[in-house]
Amino acid sequence: MSVLVELRKASAGYAGQAVLHDVDLTIHAGERIAVMGRSGVGKSTLLNLLYEQLAARAALIPQSAALVKTLSVFHNVYMGRLDRHSNWYNLRTLAWPARRDVAEIGDILDIVGLSDKVFAAAGALSGGQQQRTSVARALYNGAPIVIGDEPVSALDRVQASEILGKLRSRHETLILALHDIPLALAHADRVLVIEGGRLVLDAPASALSAADLVPYYGG
Repeated sequence: MSVLVELRKASAGYAGQAVLHDVDLTIHAGERIAVMGRSGVGKSTLLNLLYEQLAARAALIPQSAALVKTLSVFHNVYMGRLDRHSNWYNLRTLAWPARRDVAEIGDILDIVGLSDKVFAAAGALSGGQQQRTSVARALYNGAPIVIGDEPVSALDRVQASEILGKLRSRHETLILALHDIPLALAHADRVLVIEGGRLVLDAPASALSAADLVPYYGG
């Protein structure tokens, strides 16, 4: 497998304060990686660091869904390919979407169970529906790599498993922060655990059990 990104003694943070410390990490194409650990330990910072290096080949699913609430679900998903069209075409689509684009995005929304919400305002959706819209935007983008920050946290486990399965089937490489241990073990082939801003576990998912990961969430 080809190397996508290598970090060597990498540190990162925000507002002048380091959050990640001395991270050594190599990620290969084709891997499905779950990034795990308590809230605030540096998972989002690691994902942002990876996205900075992989943005040209990656679609991002941010933790907050990052939708334009006043626009429709269609338009929010369409944003996944804004850079592939001219400014004129994008402006026209804001008012008069092409039938081809509506059909294509409708097919993507069907995958995440939102085919009946194509022109609903994003701000009128439930939290789980907004999260699925954000996933649909990444699916529509079609990049080989998806980086997701808790992309299924607002969904129940059955829905979350279905969405993760769709991402796995349509994208070569996944790097996802997940908090649900059974979901991570079922859908990832590699697990990274961050604790105190440091990478403390890097192991194949097949070599881990839930009992191995529970201690990183206690206390």
